[in-house]
Amino acid sequence: MDNMDDDYEYVERLNKSQQKRDILVLTAATKYLAELDKATLLVMKLPDDLYAALVAVQGMKNQARKRQFKFIVKLLRQNDPDVWVQMLAEVERKKTSNTQYFHRLERWRDSLLAEGQAGITAFMDAYPQADAGQLRQLIRKANKEAVLKKPPKSSRALFQLLKEIVVF
Repeated sequence: MDNMDDDYEYVERLNKSQQKRDILVLTAATKYLAELDKATLLVMKLPDDLYAALVAVQGMKNQARKRQFKFIVKLLRQNDPDVWVQMLAEVERKKTSNTQYFHRLERWRDSLLAEGQAGITAFMDAYPQADAGQLRQLIRKANKEAVLKKPPKSSRALFQLLKEIVVF
């Protein structure tokens, strides 16, 4: 009789409350994934079935969308859910970092346009490799466009120049 118990392995399972909490985390992750564009999803190197399901859910509404989210959660649970949560945290970290970078560029552009020579001096102190003549020219054109209420072509060009100078 003792020998019979040795043949069976006892599997410890999570309690239902923990399973529900895990599913809620994966559901939130699924909704976040569904908001990402296709290019970002491709970069993440998701399995083909998961990628297809995420692309499909972006065009759905109401009940179909809810069913598709449940299906995606099921796909995520088939693999290691912790890997997906970590991957999403990394994507969010990169997105936040990228947003901060663009905000910094916008502050530099606004400072250059508003402060004139003082702004150029501060920028040149921070980034001596920049071409001061090109900056002055774009700032002059951008301010002139603003006064004449023309489209901000030079302001955009100034932003692109700042992207080249200020390294991410």
